[in-house]
This record gives sequence, structure tokens and C-alpha cells, in this order.
Amino acid sequence: MLTRPIGASGIEASVIGLGTWAIGGWMWGGTDETRSIAAIQTSIDEGITLIDTAPAYGQGIAEEIVGKAIKGRRDQVVLATKCGLVWHCQKGNHFFDYDGKPVHRYLGKDAIIYELEQSLKRLGTEYIDHYITHWQDPTTPIDETMEALETLKTQGKIRSIGASNTSVADIEAYAAAGQLDAVQEEYSMVKREIETTLLPVTTRQGISALSYSSLALGLLSGKMTPERRFDGDDQRKDNPRFSATNRQKVQALMDQIKPIAESHSATLAQLVIAWTVQQPGITFSLCGARNADQARENAKAGRLRLSGADIAAISSAAQRHLQNLDG
Repeated sequence: MLTRPIGASGIEASVIGLGTWAIGGWMWGGTDETRSIAAIQTSIDEGITLIDTAPAYGQGIAEEIVGKAIKGRRDQVVLATKCGLVWHCQKGNHFFDYDGKPVHRYLGKDAIIYELEQSLKRLGTEYIDHYITHWQDPTTPIDETMEALETLKTQGKIRSIGASNTSVADIEAYAAAGQLDAVQEEYSMVKREIETTLLPVTTRQGISALSYSSLALGLLSGKMTPERRFDGDDQRKDNPRFSATNRQKVQALMDQIKPIAESHSATLAQLVIAWTVQQPGITFSLCGARNADQARENAKAGRLRLSGADIAAISSAAQRHLQNLDG
């Protein structure tokens, strides 16, 4: 498994990380604790050390499941979780409602300290390896947020600092206020805007980039046929990116790159993930898994080495087929 450092923190982690949004169930049609624990433990068995979670994933459910899964194996895990989406108070900026109750973006010092303690309890640990501001709070100065995070690091409760869903101005403000080790942003073949906005800044400053939704919520998994239907609270149901027309374009891409996958004895999803972590400026790829089989498939992508010719061919095919996608 390929590993890389998280910024200047001195922490090394697998380039493939396990993302646990789906494990929390919310917006993913519910959760299955037994299968989720198997997915986490299999990920660790397969060499994935980076596990990324958040309080907002099911309002604590994902963190509790991760805590159960890593019990007795904490030293094998680089554990990342987040702060900044709160429902214990209504300070900051209203973001959305969860089960009819407001959730706010708030990164004040009081909330960060409270949230960390709650996360430590749910995860059954005394420290977080990588602590991330989940969404940015326009009502709190980044200096105040960073002061709280630096204090927690001095206390040994967190080991490194990250920020997610940021702007260039946010990144520069964090870096000016302390040691920002990584950003976490959406990035995939169908969403590449950060290549010209954030990544030049992070690369210049030695800040790692964790990409999430590398498979674009499954659109790039190689299994998303034009006939697929989405039900219940599945967030893809009304997402224009998952239109039948888009899925036909993606299918054409998959057909073209399939020979490259076959030459590496890899699945299409593994090929897409491996391409992602070999893009300039991208350090890690967070991939969801809801069962052991999906975890094994994700992990193999971290052992896949693509040639320059492979990457060029995949990039050319993506440019040809994924232009002008809806959404």
C-alpha cells in the first residue's frame, strides 16, 4: 500500500482512505452496523490506515461504529474526524435541518472544544490524528478557530489540522494563523475545478490534499448503468449529475478505459481511484465502503501503479467523454 505524509505533521497514512459518510446512513438509505464494522476492519486488514469520519455522518452514528470497529486496533489507524457542524447550539450560520432540527456551521472555540470531547467519547480514543473543520463558518474569524485547534494540538488531543470545503482565501488565512496540514475537497474526473484554484496554493505551501467523492458518489464506479434507479433518501435520486444522459457518457468512458483496467487485472473503480491519487497535487483519496468486499476493492487501488502512458490515456478518454455533463 502506497503511503504519504499528511502535510508537515510527520504522520504517514495510506493513500487510500476509508470515508464513512455512507456508514452513517443519512442520505444513503440507512446503515447496517455489522456490515459497516466488517468494512472498517477489512480495510485495516488490507492496509488502509486512514479512516475519515465526522459527527455529522448520522449525527454521531458513523463515529460510534468506527469506535467499535477500531477497538483494540487504534494503533493501526490514522483517525480523522471533523468539527464545525453543530446541533447542540444555534450559534453561527444555519446550514440545513436534520430530522426537523437546525444544524449550524459554527467554528467558535467553545464549540470546537465541546465537539472534540464528544467525538473522543464516541470513537473510544484519547486523541485524533487529523482534526478537520468540516464546513467553513463565515461568522467566526479563522484566527479564533485556529487558536482553538493549536491549543488542542499542544494538549495532545489532536495531532494535525485540516480544513474542508474551503476557498483559496480560507486556506491562506489558516496557513497564516498556524500549521495547516491538509485540505479535504471534492475531486474526481467529473469535478476538477480545484486543479486551477486550490491545488496550486496547497502544492506551493506543502499542504496535503485529501480528495473525497473520488468515484463521484458511485457514478465512476463502473457499475452505474443508465437503467439504475434511486429510492428513498438516496441523495442521487434528484441529482442532475446522475441523469440517464450523463450515465451514458460515463459508460462510454468506462468502455474505452476497460482494456487498461484489464491489463492491470483491476476493476474500473480501482483504475479510477489509482488515477485520482496520481494527479498532481492530490495526496489521498477517500473512498466509501459499506461492506467487506467494497473495502477490499478500494484497498487494491492503493497497490496499483499506473504508467505515464496509462494516466495520459485515461485523462484523454475522460476529457473526450465527460465534457458538458449535466450538474
